[in-house]
Amino acid sequence: MGRQQGWFALILALTIASGALLANYGLQLGLDLRGGSQLTLQVMPAGAITRVDSEQLEAVKDVLERRINGLGVAESTLQAVGSDQLVLQLPGEQDPSQAARVLGSTALLEFRAQKPGTEEEMRGLLALKRQAESVLRAKRPPAASDDPTAPAPPEPPPLSPQDLSKALSSLGIQVPAGSSEVDQIELLLNETNRRILSLYGPPLITGKDLTSAGRQQQATGSGWEVTLGFNREGGEKFAALTQSIAGTGRVLGIVLDGRSISEASVGEQFKVAGITGGSASITGNFSAEEARDLEVQLRGGSLPLPVKIVEVRTVGPSLGAENIRSSLVAGLSGLVLVAVFMAVVYRLPGTVAVVALSLYALFNLAIYALIPVTLTLPGIAGFILSVGIAVDANVLIFERIKEELRAGNTLIRSIDTGFSLALSSIVDGHVTGLISCAALFFLGTGLVKGFAVTLAIGLLLSLFTALTCTRTLLRLLMSYPALRRPTYFLPARQLPLAKSAGAQPGLA
Repeated sequence: MGRQQGWFALILALTIASGALLANYGLQLGLDLRGGSQLTLQVMPAGAITRVDSEQLEAVKDVLERRINGLGVAESTLQAVGSDQLVLQLPGEQDPSQAARVLGSTALLEFRAQKPGTEEEMRGLLALKRQAESVLRAKRPPAASDDPTAPAPPEPPPLSPQDLSKALSSLGIQVPAGSSEVDQIELLLNETNRRILSLYGPPLITGKDLTSAGRQQQATGSGWEVTLGFNREGGEKFAALTQSIAGTGRVLGIVLDGRSISEASVGEQFKVAGITGGSASITGNFSAEEARDLEVQLRGGSLPLPVKIVEVRTVGPSLGAENIRSSLVAGLSGLVLVAVFMAVVYRLPGTVAVVALSLYALFNLAIYALIPVTLTLPGIAGFILSVGIAVDANVLIFERIKEELRAGNTLIRSIDTGFSLALSSIVDGHVTGLISCAALFFLGTGLVKGFAVTLAIGLLLSLFTALTCTRTLLRLLMSYPALRRPTYFLPARQLPLAKSAGAQPGLA
């Protein structure tokens, strides 16, 4: 009896702990239940690579995962699909544009020195670029700032239609018919960037020389800057590069994915040794969001292969809520039908099995919250299927108990023998189920893995509930004489004649 009380205390403690876990942590819902966005990314071959293999796909995935972590998107999942695609799920994210912009960029950072003899042309292009960027920024909706008390950016210099037309004409840009003013400014900005890029020499430092990236608000003004840290070799290259252009009037170009994002002049004071210390900052009049995106890209590293976003799918919160309702109705309906079946067919032990299955469901959900497991529709299917397997284990046990009672054994001995004889069959069934789960998890992708995880957790827990919870609760009830009746386990007509005549099996 003392042993049974110990098991009962353990079950009670686990029940309380599971309830506390669910109350404090809750369940993480997947895209199909919570709503959100899903991006399908195609990894493209480039250069000497004509076909994407598994190693290259994994390398791209590692870089993208670092970028996702930098974005701070909670509960996101990135999984490989096939040989050259990745699927990113962002639960709760209804606007994936920022993630798409950050993930789709190669983030190839280069430092280039301006070519000698191009000073005058560069000054004109930079002035035009600054003006176009300011006007374009003013015409777009303002991005949310990390600092609500920051002063508003200054008003851009005017760019009249005549000035815009003159600038487009001077750069030889053909404007398509029907283009809006914003479209024309973007054409001007793209051509200006292309010409600025042509005035730089070859890249002398790349993102491979970086060790860190951060961001901070500029000491003067409301703009943001991105800070960089170089390794030893990169620091030496940066010092030599800045020394070569110090005091010459030429600029140091910082190029990201073939686009000049910042142009910095180097003062005369650095002509002797250049800028030392192994660090630098990129100032390009960035907003807080732009600086954060650039920081995430640089910290995550450059992609070994280009990535193309081939599909963006958004699941609305209302559809997710409908999925949850449908899943709850299906799951609860199945559980109620199983409970009625067990109570009617197996009587007292069937009722005990219903209680044990309720504990099983509570323990299962608590483990989902603890690991945590992102719950999806296939995951719910795995959970419900594992409930059926847990019921099957109880059925095996109770049928064995009924066989022992029909053979004339006492009630307690029939219970103990029934659990012992059913053990091997239950273990065999669960082991084969776990083997199937392992195959689904290691060979499957995406939602199939979620199904395998929830089913495997359920199989392991069903062993505990069937062999421990059900047995402990049943033995606890048998300590009450009023409940020690064979007819609570088996119809009277199925009992042996000697027993049905009035003899009551007792404790052995």
